[in-house]
Amino acid sequence: MLAGNLLLVLSFLFAPISAIQPRKLLPLPTQIAHGTAAPEEPFWLEAIRHQGSSPFNSNSTYQVFRNVKDYGAKGDGIIDDTEAINYAISSGGRCGGHSSDCHSSTITPALIYFPAGVYLVSAPILAYYYSQLIGDAKNPPTLLAAADFQGAAVIDADPYIFGGNGNQWYGNTNNFFRSVRNFVIDLRRIPPQNPAVGLHWQVAQATSLINIVVEMTVHPDTTHQGLMMENGSGGFMGDLIFNGGKQGMWVGNQQFTVRNITINNALTGVANHWNWGWTFQGVTINNCEVGFDLGGDAGAVAIIDAMVNDTPIFVRSESSSADALKGSIVLSNVKLHNVPTAVGVIGGGVVLSGGTQTYIKSWGQGNIYSGSDAGGRFIQDTLPTPHKPSILLDSAGRIFGKMHPQYPDYSISQFVSVKDHGANGDGKTDDTKIIQHILRKYADKKIIFFDAGTYILTSTLYIPAGSRIVGEAWAVIAGSGAAFQNQDSPQPVVKVGDVGSCGVVEITDVIFSTIGPAAGAIVVEWNVREPEGQQGAAGMWDSHIRLGGSTGTNLELASCPPGSQNIDTCTAAFLALHLTDGSSAYLEGTWVWLADHDLDGDGSSQISLYSGRGILSESKGPVWMIGTAEHHVIYQYRLVHARNHYMGLIQTESPYWQPSPGSPAPFKINRAYKDPSYPMPNMSAWGVSIFSSRDMMVFGAGLYSFFRNYSQVCLVSRDCQQQILDVDRFSKVDIYSLATVSSSFQISVDGKGVVRDIDNNNGFASTVTLWRPGPHRRQQSHYELYGGGEIYEVHVEAQV
Repeated sequence: MLAGNLLLVLSFLFAPISAIQPRKLLPLPTQIAHGTAAPEEPFWLEAIRHQGSSPFNSNSTYQVFRNVKDYGAKGDGIIDDTEAINYAISSGGRCGGHSSDCHSSTITPALIYFPAGVYLVSAPILAYYYSQLIGDAKNPPTLLAAADFQGAAVIDADPYIFGGNGNQWYGNTNNFFRSVRNFVIDLRRIPPQNPAVGLHWQVAQATSLINIVVEMTVHPDTTHQGLMMENGSGGFMGDLIFNGGKQGMWVGNQQFTVRNITINNALTGVANHWNWGWTFQGVTINNCEVGFDLGGDAGAVAIIDAMVNDTPIFVRSESSSADALKGSIVLSNVKLHNVPTAVGVIGGGVVLSGGTQTYIKSWGQGNIYSGSDAGGRFIQDTLPTPHKPSILLDSAGRIFGKMHPQYPDYSISQFVSVKDHGANGDGKTDDTKIIQHILRKYADKKIIFFDAGTYILTSTLYIPAGSRIVGEAWAVIAGSGAAFQNQDSPQPVVKVGDVGSCGVVEITDVIFSTIGPAAGAIVVEWNVREPEGQQGAAGMWDSHIRLGGSTGTNLELASCPPGSQNIDTCTAAFLALHLTDGSSAYLEGTWVWLADHDLDGDGSSQISLYSGRGILSESKGPVWMIGTAEHHVIYQYRLVHARNHYMGLIQTESPYWQPSPGSPAPFKINRAYKDPSYPMPNMSAWGVSIFSSRDMMVFGAGLYSFFRNYSQVCLVSRDCQQQILDVDRFSKVDIYSLATVSSSFQISVDGKGVVRDIDNNNGFASTVTLWRPGPHRRQQSHYELYGGGEIYEVHVEAQV
């Protein structure tokens, strides 16, 4: 039985941060460091045997993998392949369609594969829910729009319903689980005056665009757009090129991270018409009229590591923010060549001049704060330069980034399928022993392919250093049973590396989960550390932790309706992801989600589930985090004695049912897992809690609280919870481009609210352009921990 509402107090001594040093470890040898595929060999994904299944689909013959050529597509650039491609995507009773009432489903996943070729299309490719559209990574196929193309976009991820008064197939903020990779999308046959869009990408979390080139006409009157996005709640995209067009990207969404984009010869590179917060990391713009055009509802934009050439205006706002917040901008490490205006305003006003050669180390527009001082100030000038530890940077001094591994140079002989070796993936058979055997046998020797399915674990699965794991259509690995049900003795479902281990670990396209109840489940314990000199060698891409809300989890509407407080049966995890002391991690596009609603059934009904903690990091780095964590009870992100982290953009939501019960209930504060305390009257989850940590960069954060006990009346008064982000006075963390929703205080120091929401209103969200710690003094200090209404003291050595 889980504990009630009692708040316990942590009063233990933390180690001085000056004593923290990263370990130097030797990597294990590996036999698969390089691919052996001959140039004429097909991409391994095309050649491997496909036997994936959807175990909870009533159709036992449901096909997960679909090669479009098996459905009649020719790929010769002559025959219209539209119908064949859409048949490949839609067959099997999938979730979507103009007459469908299906809004989401986890039981109809599909990986739609496009071999090399040129696919002529005359109407949109309709990307159904839970679809991966993947082209040949060795020779990316071209999607060629016909001259008479009709429709919203070549690839449409959320079609408008014919005659539907603006309604669409899917709710934009619930349009999860999609990926498009390895394509050239060519719009150049379409006359420049005709509307044409490469991708209509109106999506939410667990979505990605990877390795895509969009070709558009270069014409002064072109109307072409590479990417169109009206709204949503994303999301990640990276390694994209847009050539030509009116706009490379025309986008609006609550939040997004964009990494490594190049835009050439467009009229406008990026038109960002609204947001709460976007982070652009690694941007190249060549020969555009305007680099970034920010609409009046663009709340916060952070642009990091940009190179802009031969472009009259780099950033242009809709209106001036001369003395008060109206759209936050952060620029960091920006190099301009032949850019007369670095930051301007529509109508010709110049906020920041450029020139022939201009370097912007750190510049911002918006409200900035320091330490415990509640009196912020508006700035439109040079910002304090963020401390960027070299361990987080590439050889050119930019934030390091690494593309989703796809292994195009690897031969089919370098892969092994878990189903070929006896794993079932049927959502009911215990696969623990056979998968453990496969991992131990083939780590460092083969890339391990998890065919689509749900693989049940009844005890901890150990993933050795040296493992490379690829899931098919987000294969699910789920912990189930008594081993994961005791919150007083939590156990990892998946343990990545031993404590102190060093080596390559790459995990792609996998979902980690639990079958409830699972109050003692640590879903993923991450121990492995990247080898010296191999940045990002230990990481996850397009892999997620999804708890409840899907068929087969026992954590759905029937058992856990909203407000039911069925704690014994509706608890999904103790802790979702734990980055331990000696680990390092590159996490890109990771969604750590406790379901707030059913994905199956009607796809919208709310449910009440409980997961104690989101992401706990004690890592000394390097750690790169791009992703989200939502709805966990005590916190979404907790950093304790951590160092060398880059986080951007991170996004959180608090549980909809809080404060009934109030946090930490139904869990107990656990000293061993470094739980934060709760200053009264804060009874809601921390979005981010940071203690005794340093060398931390947050470039973009969206921390949201939308409900109070399922009511949204609090959105009007902007106080669904009291505090949402806490940093202790001794941590060194730079927080840029912070957006919060409906937390009375945006930033707290030592559990005491400092930065007020009301002082930073910026539309629906409130925005802080920069918060930095106050002065650090080398002294013995008292740190107050609040709990149960009492005050305790511990001594902490403050390190300058």
